[in-house]
Amino acid sequence: MLKDNKITPIEDTVECIEALAKIVRENDLGRIKISSEDLEIVVEGKRCPPPMAAPAVMPAPAVSATAQNPAPAAAAVSGNIITSPIIGTFYSSPSPEKPPFVRVGDNVNAGDVVCIIESMKLMNEINSEFSGKVAEIYVNNGDPVEYGQKIMRIE
Repeated sequence: MLKDNKITPIEDTVECIEALAKIVRENDLGRIKISSEDLEIVVEGKRCPPPMAAPAVMPAPAVSATAQNPAPAAAAVSGNIITSPIIGTFYSSPSPEKPPFVRVGDNVNAGDVVCIIESMKLMNEINSEFSGKVAEIYVNNGDPVEYGQKIMRIE
């Protein structure tokens, strides 16, 4: 920053920090981060609602679209459905070299790990809430999944 024809480092300038705060406030920004070798300045604005709030609304349109088509097949499906608790990528096994956690026809107990969903570089083990036999797996290894999307059916 130039002040009185003399260069002043940004980390020593309170006016600069106040100006950054004003920019954040006036432009409704989430945050500004400035780093140097010696200092890091973070100015945060208003908090935005969590990103997981929007996907909770998504299942409603799918229901209305299903209502337009006859649904006798949906009524005939028996068993319990495991749905994705988060947005991410579905993995059927702990690593590419390992066998899948479960296959169609396998028996599972409540609490057993049935898959992994990677979200934001975190591997989240998904446990079955139900005991029974895996009747159907709705997604393939590596497929993206949405919040509330059907993953598998347990009979």
